[in-house]
This record gives sequence, structure tokens and C-alpha cells, in this order.
Amino acid sequence: MSYEPYPANSHPHPPHLTYPWLPPPPAAPPAAAPSRAPQHPPLGHHSDLRILRTAYRWQRRVATLAALGYFVLFLVLSAFAPGFMAGTVADGLPVGLVLALAQLPVTWLAIALYEYTAHRYVDPLARRIRRQAEVDAKRAGHGGVTGR
Repeated sequence: MSYEPYPANSHPHPPHLTYPWLPPPPAAPPAAAPSRAPQHPPLGHHSDLRILRTAYRWQRRVATLAALGYFVLFLVLSAFAPGFMAGTVADGLPVGLVLALAQLPVTWLAIALYEYTAHRYVDPLARRIRRQAEVDAKRAGHGGVTGR
């Protein structure tokens, strides 16, 4: 049976007086000097984070719908319009084959659209939030944001 000393708050005497073999409790840290309150709300409550999440969500949706939307259209036409897909474009080249080969350029277009929206909308928001976080960290005395 092991013997546990009383917790510090439940006994009327400090544990270092009652149990001399225990080290004395650590001294309370010195009170921090009052600092100037930041003029901006903390980053965790920043509305820019909500705006960034929304922009990123739209970016993903647009790129996904561009690539998958074309593929679903191709599948629906293959299943429900076989006569159209079997038709020829020129010199015996079937429409279905042309649409299947167009899948690669459509995918490239979706990637280009994703990159464009990232550079145009999402990246500037992320840069602005990062700069604001660095300013907030310097004001709080942390020296900056690490881990980029």
C-alpha cells in the first residue's frame, strides 16, 4: 500500500512542514508588468480567418466542379445518349472519343483556374492575415510567428 500525502489545499499545514522529505512548493512567478492592450482583436477571433476559409472553400468548389462536372456530363451522355456519342465529328471520329480526349485539357483548365483563384483571392488574404499575426505577436512580446 503506497502512502500519498495530502494535496496542498486540503491540509491546514503546508506539505513541506508536515512531510520534510518533500521539496518545498515552487515560489509563485513574479507578476508580469501590465502591457498595453492590442488595438486589434486576437487572431483567433479575426474575421479575416472566416473570409479566408470562405475564399478557399469557393476555390475548391469551382475547381472541383470544373473537372468533375465535365466528367459527369461525359458519363451521363455515355449512358443516356449513346446515339449522340456514337455520332461522328469528322472522318469517322466519334463524338464520344473527342469528348473523352477533351477530358485532359478540361483537367488542365481546372488546375489553371485553381491556381488563378489562389493567386488572385486566397494568397493575398493569407498574406494579410500572416502580417497581422506577426504584428500581434510583436505587440504581445513573442517576437514573431514561426513555422512558415
